[in-house]
Amino acid sequence: MGNGGAERMFLGQYAYTLDSKGRLTIPARFREEPTERLVITRGLDHCLALYPLDVWQELAHKVNELPITSAQGRALRRLFFADAADVSLDSQGRILVPERLREYAALILSHEVVIVGLDRYLELWSPSQWEMQNEQQLEMMKENPALWENLKI
Repeated sequence: MGNGGAERMFLGQYAYTLDSKGRLTIPARFREEPTERLVITRGLDHCLALYPLDVWQELAHKVNELPITSAQGRALRRLFFADAADVSLDSQGRILVPERLREYAALILSHEVVIVGLDRYLELWSPSQWEMQNEQQLEMMKENPALWENLKI
């Protein structure tokens, strides 16, 4: 998933399947080196977030700057780090998704996974959760088109 410092973009969505051991193949367009290190953790909205190491380190630095005296800062630290796992792509371009994370993202019952590119990182969704999330996002944009205006788009 790295480009040796070149700008990377993760775009699109892809349907994949977890194998019986909890391994997930990462689409070839999202990987370059079989031994590349990645970090997987809980995302918001019951998905998983998969970060290239450099993007993870950038986010971790920002989280670590939050004051430990702040209850919200402590909560975000726990959410961000407690279930994070350092994973590597194997020779077949797969990562092992830890069981506790598969449970969190409802990937235990169905082994189907939607891999969504979000520019600098990937999200992993159960198909039903992804469909629900998409509907909510579309509804939000219909209800408040000014969101686009606020972004100056």
